[in-house]
Amino acid sequence: MADTGNHDAFVEFKRVQKSYDGENLVVKDLNLSMPRGEFLTMLGPSGSGKTTCLMMLAGFETATHGEILLGGTSINNIPPHKRGIGMVFQNYALFPHMTVAENLSFPLEVRKLGKSEREAKVKRALDMVQMGAFGGRRPAQLSGGQQQRIALARALVFEPELVLMDEPLGALDKQLREHMQFEITRLAHELGITTVYVTHDQTEALTMSDRVAVFDDGRIQQLAPPDQLYEAPENSFVAQFIGENNTLEGVVTSISGDTCVITLDDGEEIDAVPVNVHNVGDRTKVSIRPERVEFNKDRLHADAHTLKAKVLEFIYMGDIFRFRLSVAGNDEFIVKTRNAPDAIKLAPGQDIEIGWLPQDCRALDA
Repeated sequence: MADTGNHDAFVEFKRVQKSYDGENLVVKDLNLSMPRGEFLTMLGPSGSGKTTCLMMLAGFETATHGEILLGGTSINNIPPHKRGIGMVFQNYALFPHMTVAENLSFPLEVRKLGKSEREAKVKRALDMVQMGAFGGRRPAQLSGGQQQRIALARALVFEPELVLMDEPLGALDKQLREHMQFEITRLAHELGITTVYVTHDQTEALTMSDRVAVFDDGRIQQLAPPDQLYEAPENSFVAQFIGENNTLEGVVTSISGDTCVITLDDGEEIDAVPVNVHNVGDRTKVSIRPERVEFNKDRLHADAHTLKAKVLEFIYMGDIFRFRLSVAGNDEFIVKTRNAPDAIKLAPGQDIEIGWLPQDCRALDA
């Protein structure tokens, strides 16, 4: 088989499409390449194509069109058990009639490893997930969090080069889920494992990943490191899907270089960075993050455009204050400030002026 792939790529999707009925594509012309050791998350709403991509990589689904390469070699026709890929699912999929140690030993027996080598690898994998004392128990005797650790250990026991995880923490409570996010990321980096992780939880994607591929409608809308996705969304879908975001609608009235002026639908003007608007007269949705909105005039440039706002609601969240405002006809405009010693508490009914740095406001597709 000729090596036609990207030489730095360990996992590569080339023009991959998937249809279940021969008409509708659930994955449309997907191109993606990942270097070794990367932790990449596929993030998106239900039905966006992310799980289908994972299943094609695992070999449980076949691509209708295009090629999937692993280490430069096409794996389209290689059955799942010969791909050497570790898998972790949300439902754990542990064998109930086997002990924990037997569950872990099973993938090694399939690979025909000898008894002493199997035992050493099982012990190492259990210690990795801090479950060394549980080898003799059956899955039913373990909590959900413990079962998830065992499922993770089983995926790592044969030292795969690639591990795929499909919503593995979805069934856990918030605190345990956050702890496991940290554990999985730490293990992946320590062991140098290439990981593809599927979730619809944006916080999980931002905290765990080297890069995040945001899926919608069978396509990758943006593929970038977490900070870039959050600070510099390339389109309205990504801006809305990642983190909290305020949107105001209007028309571009002037563009010069990396700034543009938008006339909002209520007639007020603001400055923004033109991202995917190109011409005067284009309709746009402008995106501004709640923590980048200022109502303290001292922190704004003297000639910054400001908008009038009315405070509708104050929500105390401990570490942050959250205010809901009415701005340019939008009654769901959110501002967040840190609960600092000098923090100003705005009261409902108050009329204020707000503003922001032009580079924090992005003019996106309408």
